[in-house]
Amino acid sequence: MKFKSIIVATSTVLLASIATQSFATGNHAGNHAGGHADSDAIGKPGKATNAKRTVKVEMLDTMRFNPQSITVKQGETIKFIVKNSGKAKHEMVLGTEKELKEHAEVMKKNPGMEHDDDNQITVQPGKSAEIIWQFTKSGNVNFACLQPGHFEAGMKGVVVVGGKSVGDSPAHDSAHKH
Repeated sequence: MKFKSIIVATSTVLLASIATQSFATGNHAGNHAGGHADSDAIGKPGKATNAKRTVKVEMLDTMRFNPQSITVKQGETIKFIVKNSGKAKHEMVLGTEKELKEHAEVMKKNPGMEHDDDNQITVQPGKSAEIIWQFTKSGNVNFACLQPGHFEAGMKGVVVVGGKSVGDSPAHDSAHKH
């Protein structure tokens, strides 16, 4: 009986170790909380050749993105140039609100995890990186920094994806009434 308990305990520790190691290395293949499960809801990876517009996003140690709100058209592919202007490590992760909240919890348990997936990037202080993303559905796509404590401190923003029929003028707001 004692031998059986040792085997069960050893197996449990081994499985937990493997799971923790895959999270810590930033391996998102298993669709852990905050992965790509709902990526259809937020769009899909874009091709650089299709990105007709570049949006610069600055990450600040005041736990803010600049800008915090970005407007795009449905179907548009955007090249985000993400610059970490702070002294702390930051990241930009595109996702649904639910995905971001779940992933923020995972990051608390695995603070060393770094991201380099199509919808997310970790950026060291003073460095820049890029995300190329196609916004396939109208609505809101959230983004956030999921470094421990950053999301909770308000380091988040939104991409507002307008329908295909949005006016040609970037200043035009279809909800605006005269």
